[in-house]
Amino acid sequence: MEAKHPSKAPAGDFELTPLSPASLEKEPSSTTHPAQVAILLSTYNGAGFLAEQLDSLIAQTHPHWRIYASDDGSTDATLEILYRYQAQLGTDRIIVHKGPQRGFAANFLSLLHRSDIQARYFAFCDQDDHWTPQRLETGLAWISKANSEQPALFCSRTRLVDSLGSPIGLSPLFRRPPSFENALVQCIAGGNTMLFNSATRDLLRQTAADERIISHDWWTYLLVTGCGGSVAYEPLPTVDYRQHHQNLMGSNSGLQERVVRVRKMLNGTFRDWIDANLAALAPFRDQLTPENQTSLNLFERARHSGLLGRLKLIRQSGVHRQSLVGTLGLTAAAIIQRI
Repeated sequence: MEAKHPSKAPAGDFELTPLSPASLEKEPSSTTHPAQVAILLSTYNGAGFLAEQLDSLIAQTHPHWRIYASDDGSTDATLEILYRYQAQLGTDRIIVHKGPQRGFAANFLSLLHRSDIQARYFAFCDQDDHWTPQRLETGLAWISKANSEQPALFCSRTRLVDSLGSPIGLSPLFRRPPSFENALVQCIAGGNTMLFNSATRDLLRQTAADERIISHDWWTYLLVTGCGGSVAYEPLPTVDYRQHHQNLMGSNSGLQERVVRVRKMLNGTFRDWIDANLAALAPFRDQLTPENQTSLNLFERARHSGLLGRLKLIRQSGVHRQSLVGTLGLTAAAIIQRI
């Protein structure tokens, strides 16, 4: 869960990097280019790092993309930066929209609901990260071979960097296969690494605009796996994930982040998140695979059963986290009724 609000910068407190002639090459006007990607960028007071992120998008080895930015009410120089880049790249390469101002998840989902945004593939984009040059190319190498009629989602590990862009570590490496049983209690990758096809976009668009979605990335992972889609998790990082003091969601990799997760479990936050996810999932129940419907039913029953029944039903449901320690923590949460 990756959306962040970077620190504010005063208007004009940035340098616009000159764009090379190659970067100014116009995207073909057809929206059905076989490898065209709609980059869905959520912004909010992101002037501190936005120019660097835009430069990394321009530097992609895969050139066929358009940026659709949804600004959620910035009061710093964010819009000025977007419009300056738009003036150089063209209004057909960067399109700026007004966001719903209901939080980062709603901002991302508002872009998915826009009928004027059409593409074969879509990529979530945070405002303060830095994409590796092969970010899109790597995801497209897998997703272009997936069944276009079925939801498909590519995601990856991230390299953690500090506010200056210096490496400070890696996000957790997950080795178990992506699955609905895992998605019910965990998201394996941040939205800032996600690339998905139009079938996934069509599925996500069925989410009610006023639905309470905890995080767009967790919701995407949950819905794609639940409805029988395919998910690929790349262990090599494709994004530099910036860690700074105003992150809404952190890396979940260090001791401090683990302590925060334990606190959220104990104070009922984790259970509240699951409540919201299950409520949002209810209208999609008939689209879940039969096996996933069974897992969901067992998990829901477990959450409202006595201790012994709760533990038994969770085991039968197959619900798990990626690591052994995580699954043991899930068991502990079940014992104290915090899932």
